[in-house]
Formats: sequence, structure tokens, C-alpha cells
Amino acid sequence: MALKTWQLDAAHTTVGFMVRHMVVAKVHGRFTKFEGKVVVNGEDLSQGSAEVKIEAASIDTGVEQRDNHLRSPDFFDAAAFPKLIFRSKRVQDAGKGHYRVVGDLTIRDVTREVTLDTEFLGKVKDPWGNERLAFQASTSIERKEFGLSWNQALEAGGLLVGERVDITLDVQAVAVAAEQAA
Repeated sequence: MALKTWQLDAAHTTVGFMVRHMVVAKVHGRFTKFEGKVVVNGEDLSQGSAEVKIEAASIDTGVEQRDNHLRSPDFFDAAAFPKLIFRSKRVQDAGKGHYRVVGDLTIRDVTREVTLDTEFLGKVKDPWGNERLAFQASTSIERKEFGLSWNQALEAGGLLVGERVDITLDVQAVAVAAEQAA
């Protein structure tokens, strides 16, 4: 089978996250600027690969002051480390349309292996004749492992910002024309 490349459709893809705030609450956010591709070998998704590059400065939690703090050296230091990058190393078939996509995640020039629990949602042709793939994926990371260690202790105990970050991806990708893929 021939390899086929699929570009992430930014208009129909969400790169989101959730982290605990003051122990009891959850703050949700997303990144609004990213690019990526998925390469698949025919119908065998376990022979695929993925790469995503996310602009750190595009973080959006809906609160400008918080977003500016997250872009600062206390967190992502977006000026010094403008991209978050995921590159898959292998895809393991977990059965019934589920996969474990194992790869390297780089944040602030720190690279750690992560596993994305992934569900293949299907392949369709859109009304304009383009082939599309859709996936959902999730993982959790410990932010300190990536140099995101800023925090404040709370008077009642616990920390202002949770250590674990849950990452969720809702991905739609469009097949790249053969002449563009070459």
C-alpha cells in the first residue's frame, strides 16, 4: 500500500487542555494556531505517523491576563520557545478502532515520551470531494516534567495550579493531493 498524507484542518480541529485551579476548580483552554500532518499506509492505521507543531503564544483560556501569564517565562516562555511539538514514534493497535500513539512531546526544549489514547472516528468524503479522516485523542502530562513549574501554595493547603494537565485533541484531517504530497 502507498503512504497517504493528511493535513490537519485547523478550522475543524481542537487542541485543548484542562488543569486544576485552586485544587477544586478546572480551567479549560486551547491552542488556536497549529499545523500538522498524519501519514497513513493504506487502511492500516498502525503503520501511520503524526506530527503536530503548536504555537505556544496561541494559548487561549478566555482570560487575557491569565493567557499573558501562561505565555511568560513563568510557564511556556513563548518568546524563547515558540513551538510545542509532537512527533509520533509508533502506533499500537488497541482494537475496535482504538490506538495508542506513542511519541515525543517537546515543550520548552524538554522532550518526553507520551502516549495518546486515540479513537479513529472514520473516513468520509466531504461535499467538495475531499477525503477526510477524524480522530479523538487524549493524554495527561505532569507539567513540571516539561519545565512548567511555577506555582503558589494555598493557605488552606494545596497548590494554585494543578501539576497534571489533561490534553484532548479532536482532529479532522484532509487528504493531500498526490502532486502536493510529493
